[in-house]
Amino acid sequence: MTEGYAGMSRTALRLAREEPEQVLRLQEFRVAHPQVIIGDLGFGVWQACIPEPHGEHVISRYTLRELLDKLDKLTERHRSQPDSGQD
Repeated sequence: MTEGYAGMSRTALRLAREEPEQVLRLQEFRVAHPQVIIGDLGFGVWQACIPEPHGEHVISRYTLRELLDKLDKLTERHRSQPDSGQD
């Protein structure tokens, strides 16, 4: 299996083929945020699960680009907040 596609389901590969420019972006996000789980739901929807101190934040989008855009906004906001890891 090619390293760039390791760990991706068949559906995720199909979706990634529709947005090939997003595959590298997804890999970079996963390296920067290993705690965030990103995958597909098997019927054309991408989903991310972000662990939080008192649960998790789940985000779903129809395209990988939309999901990564939202995750970028959330992680940027999280970095810009002082004491972001505490309530």
